[in-house]
Amino acid sequence: MPIEPITHTRVNLPGKAPSPERPVRMMARDLDVAELLAVHRHAWGQVTYAIEGVLRVTAENNTWIVPPQRAIWIPPMLRHEVTTLEKTRLRALYVHADSAPFRGPQCEVLEVSPLLRELVVALGQVDEAGEREALLSALLLNELAGLATLPIRVALPSDKRLRTLCEHVIADPASPLTLDEWAEQVGASARTLARLFERELDTSFREWRQQVRLAHAAPLIARGMPLSQVAAELGYASQSAFSAMFRKTFGQPPSVFFAKRER
Repeated sequence: MPIEPITHTRVNLPGKAPSPERPVRMMARDLDVAELLAVHRHAWGQVTYAIEGVLRVTAENNTWIVPPQRAIWIPPMLRHEVTTLEKTRLRALYVHADSAPFRGPQCEVLEVSPLLRELVVALGQVDEAGEREALLSALLLNELAGLATLPIRVALPSDKRLRTLCEHVIADPASPLTLDEWAEQVGASARTLARLFERELDTSFREWRQQVRLAHAAPLIARGMPLSQVAAELGYASQSAFSAMFRKTFGQPPSVFFAKRER
């Protein structure tokens, strides 16, 4: 039997537009699990960040899993949507296009510094325009421009059959189903799906699924979950198998990679 499409609760996206006089504005909202800020775009850029919880941000046929250690820069006029994977304290920074800290047309994955987190918290406590808001905004923009960007993303296809497969793997990265087994559920042969992976995503099903599992691993490891448990939750036979895949991608075992970021 074909699998059903994934659905989410839809909510409106509130906020205040930035201006040259007030180049950084904040939209603060506490959201429940599986809430969706539906596809939209706006004339300003946006730093999507959760001080607690985990988000999934999708734009331009790419998706990112975003824990509190990361944020996503979304350029002006780029269509995007945001889904909560658990209860989340969302703090989105709206940045006027003239003050954008990144000039390219692509989203950027940012490694959140302790200073940025505190600046976001402080800006959320400012109720009106004034000197304090101006100073915090200037420091925020300066800090954003200097943050490290990380090449972590999960590409999404356009083909509906392959998109259905990919959405369900993202929702359940530990799924042991093979490409042949997925083929029975999405209405396409395994050969067709393999060709679509290569043509649309320039990768194989196995390599793409590894990227999904890596994206899900980051918030689990950062939260302090033992690597053996992370490996089990993501469908790996052992901790060593997970660590080997992580090392292949990042050049370091996960314990070293995350220890450096904590420091």
